[in-house]
Amino acid sequence: MSTSRRQLYSTLPPSSASAVASQFLSKTQKLPPPRQTQLLDANQLQRFSATLSRSELSQSLPGNCTPLPAGYHLAYFTPSQIENDLGRDGTDTTFNPPSPFTRRMWAGGQLEWIKQAPDGLRIGQHVTETTKLVSAEGKKTRAGEEMVVVGVEKEYENEQGLVLIDRRNWIFRPEIKEPQAPASRPAEVPFPDGRHVRDFIQTPVTLFRFSALTFNAHKIHYSKEWCREVEGHRDIVVHGPLNLINILNFWRDIKGVDLFPKKITYRATSPLYGGEKYRLILDEEKDKITEARIVDSYGKTGMVGQIESSE
Repeated sequence: MSTSRRQLYSTLPPSSASAVASQFLSKTQKLPPPRQTQLLDANQLQRFSATLSRSELSQSLPGNCTPLPAGYHLAYFTPSQIENDLGRDGTDTTFNPPSPFTRRMWAGGQLEWIKQAPDGLRIGQHVTETTKLVSAEGKKTRAGEEMVVVGVEKEYENEQGLVLIDRRNWIFRPEIKEPQAPASRPAEVPFPDGRHVRDFIQTPVTLFRFSALTFNAHKIHYSKEWCREVEGHRDIVVHGPLNLINILNFWRDIKGVDLFPKKITYRATSPLYGGEKYRLILDEEKDKITEARIVDSYGKTGMVGQIESSE
């Protein structure tokens, strides 16, 4: 063991976020990275497109070699744990740090397209996903609560080689011991304007279908009782990945539905709730960069992003 690591363990309490993160990273990185190969089937794409209200791919079964739109890989390579292995909140625990840091939130990440059409992901391909734990770090919230920030990197390869890199950051906070009182709804304020705007209200049906197609059992997305009586949310929470895909879809509608960006970097900053109106704003592209943000009707920013064009 290195001197620096001995010092770390000797100066930090065993249950501190930094100690837990260090031990978790060291242990997990010694294991071979999980790999799985999956067929990109047309049925999943059609149903995912219907969930997203995208008529161009939902009205009939997409044919073989149909390009998978940007971000739609999230409908594939879904978690496969049995229910008894899931966390108390219903989340997949494959890359969870040890207790007490078990309450997961999707914090953000980056998608980078290494290959564009015609060499990208297409229906009918067998694609291999390799997942690596790249970081685990103990931090504190603004309120002083400890948390562990975990970074994973997923690489997707088809017959042409590496096609897509999906980097994700998750926040793990301590498990809730005492139920939190539900937050009250703030006063509404006018939406900001922008160069391109699109408004959303996510229904329980959309959130249920998105959870089902991504095999995501996280209770904050479908159980109002869990949200209000345990975690203190005022309603069910909109998925971070759903907002990410809606940003990409809006960008494609402006630039061209067959186009792929070179890269998108995004960060979730505040929860967005089912049944509440929120607005996606895209600025005018400058030097191949488009700034994106999602704001709710109460003045809070729910997600920010930066899209880099490939052309």
